[in-house]
Amino acid sequence: MENLTELLVELIRRASTDLPSDVEGALRAARDREDPGSAAASTLTVILENVALARAHSRPICQDTGTPIFYVRFPAGMSIRELQAQMEAAIAEATRRAYLRPNAVDSITGRNSGNNLGIGFPTFYWEEGEDEILDVALLLKGGGSENVSAQYSLPDESLHAGRDLEGVRRVVLAAVQKAQGEGCAPGFLGICIGGDRGTGYSWAKKQLLRPLDDVNPVPELAALEERLLRECNELGIGPMGFGGKTTILGVKIGAAHRLPASFFVTVAYMCWACRRARMTVRGGEVTYS
Repeated sequence: MENLTELLVELIRRASTDLPSDVEGALRAARDREDPGSAAASTLTVILENVALARAHSRPICQDTGTPIFYVRFPAGMSIRELQAQMEAAIAEATRRAYLRPNAVDSITGRNSGNNLGIGFPTFYWEEGEDEILDVALLLKGGGSENVSAQYSLPDESLHAGRDLEGVRRVVLAAVQKAQGEGCAPGFLGICIGGDRGTGYSWAKKQLLRPLDDVNPVPELAALEERLLRECNELGIGPMGFGGKTTILGVKIGAAHRLPASFFVTVAYMCWACRRARMTVRGGEVTYS
C-alpha cells in the first residue's frame, strides 16, 4: 500500500480550516433572516468573518479542534493496521503544523500527549467495501458541543415521551432547550433512534456527515427532521443563546434496530463549526469533498 500520510494531512487541514460550503451557506442564510443590528445578526456576522479568515490563512476555525473521528471504507485486502498507522502519523503531523491543537489528555494523569494521539484517540470506524475505492470521512467533534449531547431512554415520564416518534420529538426538543446557547449555537443535530447506548452515539454522530440538502429515504424520518428543525428554531434561543430565529441549522436522523427492552434516543449536538471532510482514492486518483 502506498503511503497516504501527506494526503491525509491535507484531509485534516481541510476539515479543520475550511468549513463545508453547505454549512457556510446555512450560516449566511441564518444571518440574513435575523433582524439587522440584533445580537443574533452580529454574532453570525462575526462567525462568518471567522470562517473566511480561517480559510484564507489555513488556521483552525476554532481553538477547540475537537476529537478526530474517522469513518473509513476500504478495499478488501488493504491492511487496516498499516492504514491506521498512516492516519495516526497524519494526525501528529497536522498537529505539528498547527492545523490541529493538541487535545489528547490522559484521563488519569492530566498530561497532554502533545500530538493528538492517545488511547482511543482518534476514533476509527472501519467498513470493508466491495470495490477498490478507499473512502475516508473525517468529523472533528468539539468538546463544548459534545458536553450538551444527550441520550434518553423511552418512555420518559417527566417529558411525557412514549416509545414512538412523538416521544422522539419531545426528547429532542428537551435536549435543545436544555443546551440553550451552550455548545456554540446555532448547531446541528445528529440523532439515532434505537441501538444500544454505545451504538446510539456512534450512529448519531455519523448522521452529522450527511449533506444538509439531502432527503431522508424514510418518509417518516424526513418529515420529523423538517418538523424538528422548524420547532427548534421556534424556541428563540438563537446564536450563542442571545435570542433570535436560528438555534439549529440542520437535523439528521437515523434509526437502528434495538432490543425490545430498550428504546434509546441519542442526540449528538454539533456546534456551528460542523467540520467534516472526505477523501476518496479511486484508481490512483484522489479527490476531496
